[in-house]
Amino acid sequence: MASGGYGYYRGTIFMAMFVGYTLYYFNRKTFSFVMPSIMQEIKLDKDDLGTITSSQSLAYAISKFISGVLSDQISGRWLFSIGLCMVGGINIIFSWSSTVAVFSALWFLNGLAQGLGWPPCGRVLRKWFEPSQFGTWWSILSCSMNLAGSSGPIIATVLAQTYSWRAMLSVSGMTCVAFSFVCLLLIKNEPKDVGLPNIETAAKKQKGGSSSDESTFTEFLLSPYLWVLSVTYMVAFGVKTVYTDWGQLFLIQDKGQSALTGSSFMSALEIGGLLGSLASGVLSDRAVAKQGMKIYGNPRHFVLIWMMVGMCVSMYLFRVTVTPESSQVWILTLGAAFGFSCYGPVGLFGLIASESAPSNFCGTSHAIAALMANVGGFLSGLPFSTIAKHHGWATAFWVAEIVCVSVTVMFFLLRNMRTKMGHVSKKDN
Repeated sequence: MASGGYGYYRGTIFMAMFVGYTLYYFNRKTFSFVMPSIMQEIKLDKDDLGTITSSQSLAYAISKFISGVLSDQISGRWLFSIGLCMVGGINIIFSWSSTVAVFSALWFLNGLAQGLGWPPCGRVLRKWFEPSQFGTWWSILSCSMNLAGSSGPIIATVLAQTYSWRAMLSVSGMTCVAFSFVCLLLIKNEPKDVGLPNIETAAKKQKGGSSSDESTFTEFLLSPYLWVLSVTYMVAFGVKTVYTDWGQLFLIQDKGQSALTGSSFMSALEIGGLLGSLASGVLSDRAVAKQGMKIYGNPRHFVLIWMMVGMCVSMYLFRVTVTPESSQVWILTLGAAFGFSCYGPVGLFGLIASESAPSNFCGTSHAIAALMANVGGFLSGLPFSTIAKHHGWATAFWVAEIVCVSVTVMFFLLRNMRTKMGHVSKKDN
C-alpha cells in the first residue's frame, strides 16, 4: 500500500541517524585519537589523561540514563539534533584550551551532550521498523560507531600531523554543528508525522492488542536477570573502553611500537567491531527465528557467550605475545579479533535488555543496562590509568583480562535463568 512512502522515509531517516551518530562517536573519541599529539605539546601524565577520559564517561553515564528514561516524552528528532550541535560546539572550544582543568570540564560537558544521541535513535528505529526487523537495523546503526572508530584514528593522526590537533578538533566540531541542522530537517519521529499509519498500532491490531506483559515498576526492578545482564554489560563495555582508550598507548609505551602501528591497531579493532556488530545481529536473529523467545534462557545467549570467550582469548594473546619485534600483521589481526568479539556483545546487551523487559519498561530497562555499562566505561579511565601508573600497562591489562574471564564464566553458568523480566502470567508458564 504505502510501502513506497515508508521506504523513502526509512532510507532518509536511517542515513541521517547513521551519519549523525558516526559524527557523535568520532567527536566522543577525538581526545583519545589525538592523545599522542596533545602530549607532545602539553605535559600530561597518566592520571591527567585518566581524569579527562573519566570525566566524560561519568557525564555520559548520567546523561544517557536520564535521556533513556525521558526519550519517550521528548521529540527524538530535536533531542538527537541538539545533542549533536552541542558536541560540535564543545569540540571547537576544546581546540582553544590548554589546561587539564579546562580539558576535564569540557570533556564532562561533551559526555553530557553525547548521552542525547543513542536513546532517540532507538526510539525512532522502533517507530519506523517492524519488530522482526528491529534487531537487524539496531546492529547496522551500531556500525556507525565502528566506522568512526576505524577511520577516526587515521584521519585524526594525519590531520594532527599535517596541520595540528587543534585544527583537527575545530574542523570536526564545525562538521558536527552543520550536520545537526541536516538531521533536524530529515529525521521524523514516527510515520504519523508524515501522514503514514504508525507501525506499532498496526502490529497491535494484528495481535489483538493485549497488554498482558505489562508489570509494576517493583516487579521489573526485582528481576534478577536485569542485574545479571547489567553487571555483565558493565564489564564487557569497560574492557572494550580500556582497549579503545589505552590500547594505542600500551603498544607505543610498553610494547615499543610506532605511533602509526598504534593508530592502525585502533582502526583494525574498529573494522573487526563493525563485522562483529553485524554478525551478532544476524546470527542471534537466526537463533531467535529457530528457537523463538523463551521465558528461561535467551536464544541470543549462545552468540553472546562465544563472543565473550573470544574477547578473553584475544586479550590474553595481545598482552602476552606482542613484543617490539612483532609483525604488524599479527598486531592488526589481534586488534580485529578483539574488535569482532567485543562489539557484538556490546550491541546485544542493549538489545536483550529492551526485548526481555515488560512492554511498559523497555526504555527504562535499556537505560539501566546502559548506565551500568557506562560505570564500566568510567572505571576504565582514572582507576585503570592509576593501576597502569603504579604497576605498569601489562599489569593493568592483566587485571582487565581476569575480570572479563570471571564474568564470562558467571554468565555461562547463569545462561538458563529466567530471562523474562517482571510479571509472568500462568498462561506464559
